[in-house]
Amino acid sequence: MSENYQKLRDVLQSGRFAITAEIPAPVSASSYEMEEKIKILKGSVHAINVTDNPGATAHMSSLAGSTIVRNQEIDPILQITCRDRNRLAIQSELMGASALGIDNVLTLAGDPVKNGDQKDAKAVFDINSKTILSIMDGMNNEGKTMSGKELQSKSNFFPGGAAILHEPEDNWDPKALNEKASFGAMFIQTQFCYDVELVKKYMQRIVETGLSEKLYFIIGIGPLRSDKSAKWMRDKLFGTVMPDSIVKRMESAGDQIQEGINICAELIQSFQEIEGVHGAHLMAPRNLSAIPETVKRSGITI
Repeated sequence: MSENYQKLRDVLQSGRFAITAEIPAPVSASSYEMEEKIKILKGSVHAINVTDNPGATAHMSSLAGSTIVRNQEIDPILQITCRDRNRLAIQSELMGASALGIDNVLTLAGDPVKNGDQKDAKAVFDINSKTILSIMDGMNNEGKTMSGKELQSKSNFFPGGAAILHEPEDNWDPKALNEKASFGAMFIQTQFCYDVELVKKYMQRIVETGLSEKLYFIIGIGPLRSDKSAKWMRDKLFGTVMPDSIVKRMESAGDQIQEGINICAELIQSFQEIEGVHGAHLMAPRNLSAIPETVKRSGITI
């Protein structure tokens, strides 16, 4: 790896504001499509997530996609869902990822099989995402597999989990996030949230409970393409927080793609001022080319 290679862990631990982005693994048996998407993002992000059979449809494996990302000298974030593999396959994949220099791993449940295009596929769910975190913790600290078998070489995973932002109730206790931290999670990437005030309220409670000292919080966001996509996300995409004010702003824009970039850049700037927020996670599967300009307009340098 060249001197320019930055690890997500180092960026976060140094106190810099991290920018991560997501590339849906292609439905392809070639590396070409993945490489073309990586080229768009290179120089604009610190790390790239590679999805694991999103929408419960078959794509190139996240492990292969993450390897292609690393070969392009960007730190990959391997996504692993509980839906498609049993504990043996998950441990095997983790060992392989570590051997390939892939340390960032985001643990997820995975979209329901009924949402996909092969509804007769069997969902596995042998273990949950917290158990995957505990497996990585054991491989890191004890150098052992789930069964207690010793690894010839320990791993150095930087494990992560997911969260959905919501209006925190009075004295809300973030038990699920605390559990993820206790199982070894180091960072959290959230679902889309376009509401700065909600992020402030949510993170205030996270800071009060001391969780911001245990977990790095990376808030999900993305440059919108149109008012239609904003409405679809608000109404159809689980976990998305999309205020009506953002939809109206997109509706009234003459150039909606540019307005989507402007909104996202402004939100990133606002997030940097919120205590406990350590980064932004950019998701724009059909608008990937808008991410570099968004990051540039936000004023963040990689």
